[in-house]
Amino acid sequence: MKDHDTLEHRLTEQGISRRAFLKFCAAMASLMALPPGSATAVAAALAQAKRPSVIWLSFQECTGCTESLTRSHSPTLESLIFDMISLDYHHTLQAASGFAAEKSRDDAMKAYYGKYLLLVDGSIPTKDGGVYSTIAGRSNLDLLQEAAKGAAAIVAVGTCAAFGGIPMAKPNPTGAMAVSDLIKDKPIINISGCPPIPVVITGVLAHYLTFGELPALDELGRPKAFYGETIHDRCYRRPFYDQGKFAKTFDDEGARNGWCLYELGCKGPTTHNACATTKWNGGTGFPIEAGHGCIGCSEPNFWDAGSFYTPLPAPTAEVTTVAGIAAVAGAGAAVALSALDRAKKKHMQQTHEKLTVKDLHD
Repeated sequence: MKDHDTLEHRLTEQGISRRAFLKFCAAMASLMALPPGSATAVAAALAQAKRPSVIWLSFQECTGCTESLTRSHSPTLESLIFDMISLDYHHTLQAASGFAAEKSRDDAMKAYYGKYLLLVDGSIPTKDGGVYSTIAGRSNLDLLQEAAKGAAAIVAVGTCAAFGGIPMAKPNPTGAMAVSDLIKDKPIINISGCPPIPVVITGVLAHYLTFGELPALDELGRPKAFYGETIHDRCYRRPFYDQGKFAKTFDDEGARNGWCLYELGCKGPTTHNACATTKWNGGTGFPIEAGHGCIGCSEPNFWDAGSFYTPLPAPTAEVTTVAGIAAVAGAGAAVALSALDRAKKKHMQQTHEKLTVKDLHD
Protein backbone atom coordinates (compact mmCIF):
# COMPACT_ATOMS: atom_id res chain seq x y z
CA MET A 1 0.00 0.00 0.00
CA LYS A 2 1.65 3.25 -1.08
CA ASP A 3 1.80 6.42 0.99
CA HIS A 4 -1.05 8.82 0.43
CA ASP A 5 -0.29 11.90 -1.67
CA THR A 6 -1.09 15.40 -0.52
CA LEU A 7 -4.61 16.63 -1.15
CA GLU A 8 -3.35 19.24 -3.62
CA HIS A 9 -1.59 16.59 -5.72
CA ARG A 10 -4.64 14.33 -5.63
CA LEU A 11 -7.04 17.12 -6.65
CA THR A 12 -4.80 18.14 -9.53
CA GLU A 13 -4.79 14.56 -10.79
CA GLN A 14 -8.58 14.55 -10.66
CA GLY A 15 -8.80 17.75 -12.73
CA ILE A 16 -10.27 19.87 -9.94
CA SER A 17 -9.36 23.51 -10.49
CA ARG A 18 -7.80 25.81 -7.94
CA ARG A 19 -10.88 28.01 -8.09
CA ALA A 20 -13.20 25.09 -7.27
CA PHE A 21 -10.92 24.11 -4.40
CA LEU A 22 -10.92 27.66 -2.96
CA LYS A 23 -14.71 27.82 -3.24
CA PHE A 24 -14.91 24.57 -1.31
CA CYS A 25 -12.54 25.92 1.37
CA ALA A 26 -14.59 29.11 1.68
CA ALA A 27 -17.75 27.06 2.12
CA MET A 28 -16.09 24.86 4.74
CA ALA A 29 -14.76 27.89 6.65
CA SER A 30 -18.25 29.38 6.71
CA LEU A 31 -19.88 26.11 7.77
CA MET A 32 -17.36 25.67 10.59
CA ALA A 33 -18.08 29.23 11.82
CA LEU A 34 -14.45 30.31 11.37
CA PRO A 35 -13.54 34.04 11.32
CA PRO A 36 -13.71 35.99 8.04
CA GLY A 37 -10.65 35.44 5.89
CA SER A 38 -10.07 31.92 7.20
CA ALA A 39 -10.69 30.36 3.80
CA THR A 40 -7.12 31.13 2.69
CA ALA A 41 -5.66 29.47 5.79
CA VAL A 42 -7.93 26.48 5.33
CA ALA A 43 -6.87 26.16 1.70
CA ALA A 44 -3.17 26.35 2.59
CA ALA A 45 -3.51 23.70 5.29
CA LEU A 46 -5.65 21.36 3.22
CA ALA A 47 -3.43 21.64 0.16
CA GLN A 48 -0.45 20.21 2.07
CA ALA A 49 -2.42 17.75 4.17
CA LYS A 50 -1.78 14.06 3.66
CA ARG A 51 -4.85 12.06 2.82
CA PRO A 52 -5.68 10.18 6.03
CA SER A 53 -6.76 6.58 5.97
CA VAL A 54 -10.41 6.21 6.91
CA ILE A 55 -12.03 2.99 8.05
CA TRP A 56 -15.83 3.11 8.06
CA LEU A 57 -17.65 0.43 10.04
CA SER A 58 -21.40 -0.04 9.60
CA PHE A 59 -23.27 -1.86 12.36
CA GLN A 60 -26.98 -1.75 13.32
CA GLU A 61 -28.08 0.86 10.78
CA CYS A 62 -30.24 1.47 7.73
CA THR A 63 -27.53 2.82 5.39
CA GLY A 64 -29.21 6.22 5.60
CA CYS A 65 -25.99 7.84 6.84
CA THR A 66 -24.06 6.58 3.81
CA GLU A 67 -26.91 7.63 1.53
CA SER A 68 -26.70 11.10 3.07
CA LEU A 69 -22.93 11.30 2.54
CA THR A 70 -23.19 10.38 -1.14
CA ARG A 71 -25.70 13.20 -1.67
CA SER A 72 -23.30 16.01 -0.80
CA HIS A 73 -24.73 18.97 -2.66
CA SER A 74 -21.79 21.07 -3.87
CA PRO A 75 -20.88 20.28 -7.51
CA THR A 76 -17.44 19.07 -6.40
CA LEU A 77 -18.14 18.14 -2.79
CA GLU A 78 -18.84 14.48 -3.40
CA SER A 79 -15.63 14.02 -5.36
CA LEU A 80 -13.71 16.09 -2.84
CA ILE A 81 -14.74 13.98 0.11
CA PHE A 82 -13.41 10.87 -1.59
CA ASP A 83 -10.22 12.70 -2.62
CA MET A 84 -9.63 14.34 0.76
CA ILE A 85 -9.51 10.97 2.46
CA SER A 86 -8.46 7.47 1.54
CA LEU A 87 -11.58 5.44 2.18
CA ASP A 88 -9.89 2.11 2.78
CA TYR A 89 -12.91 0.18 4.07
CA HIS A 90 -16.65 0.74 3.72
CA HIS A 91 -19.16 -2.10 3.33
CA THR A 92 -21.46 -0.26 0.95
CA LEU A 93 -19.03 1.72 -1.17
CA GLN A 94 -16.05 -0.60 -1.52
CA ALA A 95 -15.53 -2.69 -4.65
CA ALA A 96 -13.98 -5.63 -2.81
CA SER A 97 -16.00 -8.25 -0.97
CA GLY A 98 -15.46 -11.28 1.22
CA PHE A 99 -11.86 -12.06 2.23
CA ALA A 100 -10.47 -9.26 0.03
CA ALA A 101 -12.58 -6.66 1.84
CA GLU A 102 -11.53 -7.85 5.28
CA LYS A 103 -7.89 -7.91 4.18
CA SER A 104 -8.20 -4.29 3.07
CA ARG A 105 -9.37 -3.31 6.57
CA ASP A 106 -6.60 -5.31 8.25
CA ASP A 107 -3.93 -3.84 5.97
CA ALA A 108 -5.11 -0.27 6.61
CA MET A 109 -5.14 -0.77 10.38
CA LYS A 110 -1.59 -2.13 10.33
CA ALA A 111 -0.15 0.40 7.89
CA TYR A 112 -1.64 3.46 9.58
CA TYR A 113 -1.85 2.32 13.19
CA GLY A 114 -2.43 5.31 15.45
CA LYS A 115 -3.15 7.59 12.48
CA TYR A 116 -6.34 6.46 10.79
CA LEU A 117 -9.79 7.90 11.39
CA LEU A 118 -12.47 5.43 12.41
CA LEU A 119 -15.99 6.32 11.29
CA VAL A 120 -18.84 4.28 12.72
CA ASP A 121 -22.51 4.34 11.81
CA GLY A 122 -25.10 2.23 13.55
CA SER A 123 -25.43 1.12 17.16
CA ILE A 124 -23.58 -1.87 18.59
CA PRO A 125 -25.58 -4.89 19.85
CA THR A 126 -24.14 -6.31 23.08
CA LYS A 127 -26.78 -8.76 24.28
CA ASP A 128 -26.20 -12.52 23.93
CA GLY A 129 -22.61 -11.98 22.88
CA GLY A 130 -23.55 -9.55 20.11
CA VAL A 131 -24.97 -12.27 17.85
CA TYR A 132 -27.61 -9.93 16.39
CA SER A 133 -25.16 -8.30 13.98
CA THR A 134 -21.97 -9.92 12.72
CA ILE A 135 -19.54 -9.26 9.87
CA ALA A 136 -17.33 -12.03 8.53
CA GLY A 137 -18.41 -14.13 11.50
CA ARG A 138 -17.33 -11.53 14.06
CA SER A 139 -19.55 -9.46 16.33
CA ASN A 140 -19.82 -5.71 15.86
CA LEU A 141 -18.46 -5.21 19.37
CA ASP A 142 -15.34 -7.22 18.58
CA LEU A 143 -14.72 -5.31 15.35
CA LEU A 144 -15.26 -1.94 17.05
CA GLN A 145 -12.88 -2.67 19.91
CA GLU A 146 -10.19 -3.93 17.54
CA ALA A 147 -10.42 -0.95 15.17
CA ALA A 148 -10.65 1.59 18.01
CA LYS A 149 -7.25 0.57 19.42
CA GLY A 150 -5.30 1.99 16.47
CA ALA A 151 -7.58 4.94 15.66
CA ALA A 152 -6.40 8.52 16.08
CA ALA A 153 -10.03 9.53 16.65
CA ILE A 154 -13.51 8.14 16.19
CA VAL A 155 -16.44 9.81 14.43
CA ALA A 156 -19.86 8.43 15.36
CA VAL A 157 -21.96 9.14 12.27
CA GLY A 158 -25.70 9.33 12.84
CA THR A 159 -27.86 9.13 15.94
CA CYS A 160 -27.60 5.32 16.16
CA ALA A 161 -23.81 5.46 16.57
CA ALA A 162 -23.87 8.66 18.63
CA PHE A 163 -26.71 7.88 21.04
CA GLY A 164 -28.03 4.39 20.26
CA GLY A 165 -30.85 5.66 18.04
CA ILE A 166 -33.82 3.53 17.05
CA PRO A 167 -32.13 0.14 17.75
CA MET A 168 -31.72 1.21 21.39
CA ALA A 169 -35.38 2.25 21.71
CA LYS A 170 -37.41 0.33 24.28
CA PRO A 171 -37.42 -2.59 24.78
CA ASN A 172 -33.97 -2.68 23.10
CA PRO A 173 -34.00 -6.44 22.38
CA THR A 174 -30.42 -6.53 21.05
CA GLY A 175 -28.83 -4.58 23.90
CA ALA A 176 -27.85 -1.84 21.45
CA MET A 177 -25.37 0.76 22.70
CA ALA A 178 -23.69 3.91 21.38
CA VAL A 179 -19.99 4.08 20.50
CA SER A 180 -19.24 6.34 23.48
CA ASP A 181 -20.86 3.81 25.83
CA LEU A 182 -18.21 1.26 24.85
CA ILE A 183 -15.05 3.19 23.96
CA LYS A 184 -13.65 5.43 26.68
CA ASP A 185 -9.99 5.97 25.75
CA LYS A 186 -10.30 7.71 22.37
CA PRO A 187 -11.52 11.16 21.29
CA ILE A 188 -15.03 10.73 19.91
CA ILE A 189 -17.11 13.21 17.96
CA ASN A 190 -20.84 12.65 17.56
CA ILE A 191 -22.47 13.73 14.30
CA SER A 192 -26.05 12.99 15.22
CA GLY A 193 -29.10 13.05 12.99
CA CYS A 194 -31.27 10.39 11.40
CA PRO A 195 -29.52 10.73 9.04
CA PRO A 196 -26.98 13.53 9.65
CA ILE A 197 -26.63 16.39 7.18
CA PRO A 198 -23.98 15.45 4.56
CA VAL A 199 -22.16 18.79 4.76
CA VAL A 200 -21.79 18.34 8.52
CA ILE A 201 -19.96 15.05 7.94
CA THR A 202 -17.63 16.60 5.36
CA GLY A 203 -17.19 19.75 7.44
CA VAL A 204 -15.91 17.75 10.40
CA LEU A 205 -13.49 15.85 8.16
CA ALA A 206 -12.27 19.13 6.62
CA HIS A 207 -11.71 20.57 10.09
CA TYR A 208 -9.67 17.55 11.12
CA LEU A 209 -7.58 17.75 7.95
CA THR A 210 -7.01 21.48 8.42
CA PHE A 211 -6.15 21.62 12.11
CA GLY A 212 -5.20 18.04 12.93
CA GLU A 213 -7.73 17.93 15.74
CA LEU A 214 -11.45 17.63 16.34
CA PRO A 215 -13.55 20.83 16.49
CA ALA A 216 -15.00 22.29 19.67
CA LEU A 217 -17.75 20.03 21.00
CA ASP A 218 -20.88 20.56 23.08
CA GLU A 219 -21.77 18.59 26.19
CA LEU A 220 -23.01 15.70 24.03
CA GLY A 221 -19.83 15.50 21.96
CA ARG A 222 -21.30 17.23 18.90
CA PRO A 223 -19.46 19.98 16.95
CA LYS A 224 -20.67 23.35 18.22
CA ALA A 225 -20.36 24.88 14.76
CA PHE A 226 -23.33 22.77 13.64
CA TYR A 227 -25.15 21.93 16.88
CA GLY A 228 -24.59 25.11 18.86
CA GLU A 229 -28.11 26.43 18.29
CA THR A 230 -31.56 24.93 18.14
CA ILE A 231 -33.41 24.59 14.87
CA HIS A 232 -35.98 26.94 16.38
CA ASP A 233 -33.31 29.65 16.77
CA ARG A 234 -32.77 29.86 13.02
CA CYS A 235 -36.10 28.68 11.61
CA TYR A 236 -37.64 30.91 8.96
CA ARG A 237 -41.03 30.34 10.63
CA ARG A 238 -39.77 31.90 13.88
CA PRO A 239 -41.40 35.31 13.19
CA PHE A 240 -44.82 33.61 13.08
CA TYR A 241 -44.02 31.86 16.35
CA ASP A 242 -43.17 35.22 17.94
CA GLN A 243 -46.44 36.63 16.60
CA GLY A 244 -48.43 33.74 18.04
CA LYS A 245 -49.45 32.46 14.60
CA PHE A 246 -49.64 28.66 14.63
CA ALA A 247 -50.94 26.12 12.13
CA LYS A 248 -53.69 24.02 13.77
CA THR A 249 -53.73 21.25 11.15
CA PHE A 250 -51.42 20.33 8.28
CA ASP A 251 -53.87 21.64 5.69
CA ASP A 252 -55.46 24.70 7.27
CA GLU A 253 -54.92 28.32 6.24
CA GLY A 254 -52.08 28.73 8.73
CA ALA A 255 -50.22 25.76 7.27
CA ARG A 256 -50.68 27.10 3.76
CA ASN A 257 -49.34 30.48 4.86
CA GLY A 258 -46.24 28.93 6.43
CA TRP A 259 -47.13 29.60 10.07
CA CYS A 260 -45.25 27.98 12.95
CA LEU A 261 -45.73 24.21 13.43
CA TYR A 262 -45.19 24.29 17.20
CA GLU A 263 -48.77 23.30 18.02
CA LEU A 264 -48.50 20.36 15.59
CA GLY A 265 -45.65 18.87 17.62
CA CYS A 266 -42.55 20.50 16.11
CA LYS A 267 -39.53 19.77 18.33
CA GLY A 268 -37.41 22.57 16.87
CA PRO A 269 -37.18 24.44 20.21
CA THR A 270 -35.38 21.51 21.88
CA THR A 271 -33.41 20.12 18.92
CA HIS A 272 -29.86 21.21 18.17
CA ASN A 273 -28.86 20.93 14.51
CA ALA A 274 -28.05 22.99 11.42
CA CYS A 275 -31.11 21.93 9.40
CA ALA A 276 -32.57 25.45 9.24
CA THR A 277 -29.34 26.99 7.94
CA THR A 278 -27.41 24.31 6.04
CA LYS A 279 -30.56 22.50 4.87
CA TRP A 280 -30.82 19.40 2.67
CA ASN A 281 -30.99 18.41 -0.99
CA GLY A 282 -28.58 20.99 -2.31
CA GLY A 283 -29.63 23.54 0.29
CA THR A 284 -33.16 23.68 -1.10
CA GLY A 285 -35.08 22.89 2.07
CA PHE A 286 -35.51 20.92 5.28
CA PRO A 287 -38.46 19.07 6.89
CA ILE A 288 -40.05 22.17 8.42
CA GLU A 289 -39.84 23.97 5.08
CA ALA A 290 -41.58 20.98 3.51
CA GLY A 291 -44.45 21.39 5.97
CA HIS A 292 -43.59 18.79 8.62
CA GLY A 293 -42.48 19.59 12.14
CA CYS A 294 -39.05 18.59 13.45
CA ILE A 295 -39.08 15.22 15.27
CA GLY A 296 -35.85 15.88 17.18
CA CYS A 297 -33.84 13.11 15.52
CA SER A 298 -30.44 14.57 16.46
CA GLU A 299 -31.18 14.36 20.20
CA PRO A 300 -30.67 11.34 22.50
CA ASN A 301 -33.67 9.02 22.96
CA PHE A 302 -35.72 10.88 20.37
CA TRP A 303 -37.66 7.77 19.38
CA ASP A 304 -38.72 6.88 22.92
CA ALA A 305 -39.65 10.52 23.54
CA GLY A 306 -42.13 10.18 20.67
CA SER A 307 -45.11 12.56 20.72
CA PHE A 308 -44.12 13.73 17.25
CA TYR A 309 -47.49 15.44 16.76
CA THR A 310 -48.02 16.61 20.35
CA PRO A 311 -46.92 20.12 21.37
CA LEU A 312 -43.96 20.34 23.71
CA PRO A 313 -44.96 20.21 27.38
CA ALA A 314 -44.04 22.67 30.09
CA PRO A 315 -40.53 22.13 31.56
CA THR A 316 -40.22 18.91 33.56
CA ALA A 317 -37.45 16.92 35.19
CA GLU A 318 -37.02 15.08 31.90
CA VAL A 319 -35.68 18.24 30.27
CA THR A 320 -32.11 17.99 31.48
CA THR A 321 -30.24 20.86 29.85
CA VAL A 322 -30.53 24.54 30.64
CA ALA A 323 -30.93 25.23 26.93
CA GLY A 324 -33.70 22.65 26.72
CA ILE A 325 -35.53 24.10 29.71
CA ALA A 326 -35.19 27.61 28.31
CA ALA A 327 -36.41 26.53 24.89
CA VAL A 328 -39.44 24.65 26.21
CA ALA A 329 -40.22 27.40 28.69
CA GLY A 330 -39.90 29.96 25.92
CA ALA A 331 -42.16 27.97 23.65
CA GLY A 332 -44.77 27.57 26.37
CA ALA A 333 -44.51 31.24 27.27
CA ALA A 334 -44.99 32.27 23.67
CA VAL A 335 -48.18 30.24 23.40
CA ALA A 336 -49.40 31.60 26.73
CA LEU A 337 -48.64 35.19 25.74
CA SER A 338 -50.31 34.61 22.39
CA ALA A 339 -53.44 33.35 24.11
CA LEU A 340 -53.32 36.27 26.57
CA ASP A 341 -52.90 38.72 23.72
CA ARG A 342 -55.88 37.25 21.87
CA ALA A 343 -57.98 37.36 25.04
CA LYS A 344 -56.98 40.97 25.64
CA LYS A 345 -57.87 41.97 22.08
CA LYS A 346 -61.21 40.15 22.38
CA HIS A 347 -61.95 41.92 25.67
CA MET A 348 -61.10 45.32 24.15
CA GLN A 349 -63.28 44.56 21.15
CA GLN A 350 -66.22 43.55 23.37
CA THR A 351 -65.74 46.66 25.51
CA HIS A 352 -65.67 48.84 22.41
CA GLU A 353 -68.86 47.18 21.11
CA LYS A 354 -70.62 47.75 24.43
CA LEU A 355 -69.60 51.40 24.47
CA THR A 356 -70.80 51.81 20.89
CA VAL A 357 -74.19 50.30 21.71
CA LYS A 358 -74.47 52.49 24.82
CA ASP A 359 -73.66 55.59 22.72
CA LEU A 360 -76.43 54.69 20.28
CA HIS A 361 -78.95 54.35 23.11
CA ASP A 362 -77.86 57.64 24.62
